[in-house]
Amino acid sequence: MESKFDFGGWATRNGIKCSDGRTIQRDAFKHNDGQTVPLVWNHQHNDPLNILGHARLENHDKGVYAYCKFNDTESGRNAKLLVEHGDVTALSIFANGLKQQGANVLHGVIKEVSLVLAGANPGAFIDSIMQHGEVSEDAAEIYNDKEGFDLYHSENKKEEDESIESKKEEIVQEEKKMEHESEEDKTVAEVFDTLSEEQKTVVYALIGQALDDEDSTEKEDEPENEPENEGGNDSMKHNIFDREETQGDFLTHADVEAIFSDAKRYGTLSDAVLAHGIEKIDYLFPDAKPVTNTPQFIQRDTGWVAKVMGGVHHTPFSRIKSILADITAEDARAKGYITGTMKKEEVFSLLKRTTSPTTVYKKQKLERDDVIDITDFDVVAWLKSEMRGLLDEELARAYLIGDGRLNSSDDKINDQNIRPIWTDENLYTVKAEVKLDPTATPNDAARAFIRTAIKSRKNYKGSGEPVLYTTEDVLTDCLLIEDTTGRIIYDSVAKLATSLRVKEIITVPVMENQTREADGDMLELMGIIVNLNDYNVGADKGGAVNMFDDFDIDYNAQKYLIETRCSGALIKPFSAIAIETKVAG
Repeated sequence: MESKFDFGGWATRNGIKCSDGRTIQRDAFKHNDGQTVPLVWNHQHNDPLNILGHARLENHDKGVYAYCKFNDTESGRNAKLLVEHGDVTALSIFANGLKQQGANVLHGVIKEVSLVLAGANPGAFIDSIMQHGEVSEDAAEIYNDKEGFDLYHSENKKEEDESIESKKEEIVQEEKKMEHESEEDKTVAEVFDTLSEEQKTVVYALIGQALDDEDSTEKEDEPENEPENEGGNDSMKHNIFDREETQGDFLTHADVEAIFSDAKRYGTLSDAVLAHGIEKIDYLFPDAKPVTNTPQFIQRDTGWVAKVMGGVHHTPFSRIKSILADITAEDARAKGYITGTMKKEEVFSLLKRTTSPTTVYKKQKLERDDVIDITDFDVVAWLKSEMRGLLDEELARAYLIGDGRLNSSDDKINDQNIRPIWTDENLYTVKAEVKLDPTATPNDAARAFIRTAIKSRKNYKGSGEPVLYTTEDVLTDCLLIEDTTGRIIYDSVAKLATSLRVKEIITVPVMENQTREADGDMLELMGIIVNLNDYNVGADKGGAVNMFDDFDIDYNAQKYLIETRCSGALIKPFSAIAIETKVAG
């Protein structure tokens, strides 16, 4: 071994059955002769810290020999001490691009050589170590060449000579033992190749006779243009053993025991196995288990829905009539009396609005076979909960801002039956505009919104303390307002609600980017201030929310319908405030 290398050893040996069942054949890695590959710790080539140095490969009749040199990294120095101390003695290779004939590896490309705790190839081990630096009288250097061992030492090292010669004899005996075992483990193809041509002809005839005895249906499947044997010659045209199959994309020679011992250090068995190169190890892993009993819905934030549905006023009748008397006119005022003059009658107008019900529904269908086959959870109950949740969300949306569908859509909820608070008549919903300059910043817009909301409260005539329904963006901009010293003015939602003179602030995702056209301008909704007790939802007996099941015999389908027939409208004048701003452009 050249002095520039730290140690040498067999990276892999030919003709020896490895623990993974494979046998490396002679010259399988012949093209790697003279190449230099990385020296790695335990095949962990996914981390540069595990690169210990490099190895120069030489292809021999007995296998591939590696001359190895450690690098000057911390891991390289540690590994060198382990080798010199004899703590680690096994070598292993990582190879890909394999070509196999059965379990025999005929060709492959060695990508790295590794120091391992236990090798799969019994003949892959370190057999020589170079001691660098000054050589004392007690030192000995062992070199391994292509045929055997040469020993160089000082004249007074008889005991070491005997020890090394003993070690050399043990290795030679081990090699003879492995060669004997290799002969016993010959493959069928190798045994067949030892036959003479005459013996092979007899084997061909026997195989041909066996094939003639196959079932006639198998003969019909044979190609029609197959040439027939002439003159009763039963010999086969091809050697049946000349079949080359690839069983894997890569080969890592390391013991399974080392894999499990490495699992503790890697953290997972998967990573440890990947480092040692076993393919499709995931077949051994347990099946994934769900963290919840039922699938989780991907949906919008619906926390506001329950507050809206619980806040509206309900009546047991669906046809709602509002009769209002306008006594705000000048003529409706009380008057002073002068003796002798005629008293004038009070004059005021009556207003009437009637709102009739409409049907809102949601329909679903499941194949009955699927209902039966799904046994992990109650799929029908799960589906019904989804239907009720979306029905409530649609109704709550219709109460506040409308369903947003075009008037031409067949699915639109008629806004004359369920009247949206946002777009309701000015008698019921006060429209307050936030006036902004084109150059206004989000901070300016938030300040203007708060100012408009507070000043518009003088027009509010609804019940009790109202609630502000707004978007997350508007709320965030308000909470980020700073004073001239950079201090946040509203450090909590509660403080902001107090300033706005509302009981609570609720964010509604479906209010994002909602616009309407009025008098040629495009207005964007920023918030609605209302006490939903002033919004009446009426449903006759039987018109409340109901769930219906039906089975379609023709299509083997289970159908589900949830619906309600109700009306909705504000019943008090000036009971809501819609805060809007003009859309630039």
